[in-house]
Amino acid sequence: MSDQCPVLLEPLYDVSDAELESRIQTAKATLGDSCVILGHHYQREEVYKFADYTGDSLKLSRLASQRPEARTIVFCGVHFMAEVADILSSPEQIAILPDMAAGCSMADMADLPSVEAAWQAIGKVIDVERMVTPITYVNSMADLKGFCGDHGGTVCTSSNARKILAWAFERREKVLFFPDQHLGRNSAVRMGVGLDEMVVWKPDQPNGGLSADEIKQAKIILWDGFCSVHQMFQPEHIDQFRKQIPGIQITVHPESSYEVCAKADHLGSTEQIQSAVRNSPPGSKWAIGTELNLVNRLKHEMPEKEIHFLCPTICMCSTMFRIDTQHLCWTLENLLAGHIVNPITVSAQVASSAKKALERMLSVM
Repeated sequence: MSDQCPVLLEPLYDVSDAELESRIQTAKATLGDSCVILGHHYQREEVYKFADYTGDSLKLSRLASQRPEARTIVFCGVHFMAEVADILSSPEQIAILPDMAAGCSMADMADLPSVEAAWQAIGKVIDVERMVTPITYVNSMADLKGFCGDHGGTVCTSSNARKILAWAFERREKVLFFPDQHLGRNSAVRMGVGLDEMVVWKPDQPNGGLSADEIKQAKIILWDGFCSVHQMFQPEHIDQFRKQIPGIQITVHPESSYEVCAKADHLGSTEQIQSAVRNSPPGSKWAIGTELNLVNRLKHEMPEKEIHFLCPTICMCSTMFRIDTQHLCWTLENLLAGHIVNPITVSAQVASSAKKALERMLSVM
């Protein structure tokens, strides 16, 4: 840390876009291999283009961990993503979130006290440690990953949820799945679990709003959480596109509702959606149900294909959108001055437990 150069106190809102871009390029070039910038698929384009690596959250964290020369990891994403980067990177590396307000409303729908309370309540009905595997979506806070690590559970992503559920059912007869009920439900249905074998745990209600018999009979207990972006897509949107554009293919993210996923032609993670569209022939027609920035990027990349955003209204990840060029420039220029701003640090105890859960997942992949 430098004592000569003061911390730049405010992001640079009075600087033109052109100057910001020039200053980011200069800072990035000067920092060189000592800093790696990660850009999630849902980032705005003006930030995304500066990323050294782009992709989904787990992929980015794993790539950063393979860059030991990068002492700082600037994650252009949201808080839980930077936490995963801190957990998977070496102790010498520091994960940074350019704007601490970049969170995830879905991740906030399940917190450790609520999950621990649910675990205890379920434990009064059945032998929870012997019968239930906790699985948290990677879109969750580090302490929930740690909870899963401590209770024989694991983590999943949108691309491997079915495989992780299969792994869990080989070990115990039930699953507690959080925080996104839709990913859990859609993944389970596609592996043959009936809708009548799943119940929703509502943390704001006594006993999750469930009877003892419902808990005993359930194969999967789904947390009452959701993504505010993906819940915007409706079955009627699919009907309208099929009526207006014959032959159009519908691809959606599994964070969408069961009714939407059931009507879609293709269901997949951000990486899988992109792969499906990129591998389709010229002239293909697509309506895509995921975050707007990703859809617009695909439209720009493949003008030879007809690509539409599935929702008729604009909906984007507002918290992801908080990462802007002003915050990125401010972060990089502080690094040049020897200052770390907005470091994301997971405690050693939580990181150890969370890493166990992540390693269980990686062993299945």
